[in-house]
Amino acid sequence: MLRGNSGRAGLVGGFLTVSGVGEESGVSYDRPPSGRLDLDMNDASLLADLWVHLTTPQPTPSVWIVVLSALGALAVVWHSTSWQLSRGLITIAHEGGHALAALLTRRKLQGIRLHSDTSGVTLTRGRPTGPGMILTALAGYVAPSLLGLAGAWLTGAGYVTILIWSMLALLACMLLMIRNLFGVAILVAVGGGLLVLSIYAPPAVQAVAAHAAVWFLLLGGFRPIVELRRKRRRTRTPDSDADQLARLTILPAGFYIGFFLLVAAVSLVGGAYLLAPLEALGLR
Repeated sequence: MLRGNSGRAGLVGGFLTVSGVGEESGVSYDRPPSGRLDLDMNDASLLADLWVHLTTPQPTPSVWIVVLSALGALAVVWHSTSWQLSRGLITIAHEGGHALAALLTRRKLQGIRLHSDTSGVTLTRGRPTGPGMILTALAGYVAPSLLGLAGAWLTGAGYVTILIWSMLALLACMLLMIRNLFGVAILVAVGGGLLVLSIYAPPAVQAVAAHAAVWFLLLGGFRPIVELRRKRRRTRTPDSDADQLARLTILPAGFYIGFFLLVAAVSLVGGAYLLAPLEALGLR
């Protein structure tokens, strides 16, 4: 949603401890006289182990993990009650898409609000028209699907740990721009769950969770677009992203809804191909 006035617009929708030993005095000190920080062998080994942990692909999951996680995500998105409880996760991706596009187009990001009714608002400042505003408005509805596609690439390649840590990093960046208490609470809860998953869950559990999350993004990216299309048939929606894009350009709102659906469909097909255990099926 755009709320513009006087050039302002809003979009709804190691600390590492190191030590050295003085060669002449035999006295330990935290920083050598030269002012350089020296890494001992244990620190270097820890960093090397961390790098290996991040970049070592996990084994290809069995077919049933991929299929059951897809069916589970479909059930969550399809059923009204479970969708209402989980829709806020799609809103996080939606508003994150607006925020990222605003930053990339050099608009000033003023804040993000996430509400208990699963709606959200991203506030930016800059020209109320032009390419930056158009791209910022365009990014919301396609963000969950594109994030799911990127997640499918990482998960399909076995880089589940990188996926989890990347999501944690994105949530941490988004947390800095949250401007309401509920938004802080939901991001901390989701981030905390991901952190527990990363630290305590065995690889097999992480793989199942990653597949389920990616499928949820790929499938969940569709429903808000369909809901918007149905809502526009019943009533006026002047504040929707599609209607704002129609005012910013010469194209009708229906065109943008079709574009959102196309991106979601292509992302779903591409994500399904990336997640499919083709080697296990003898197809690769």
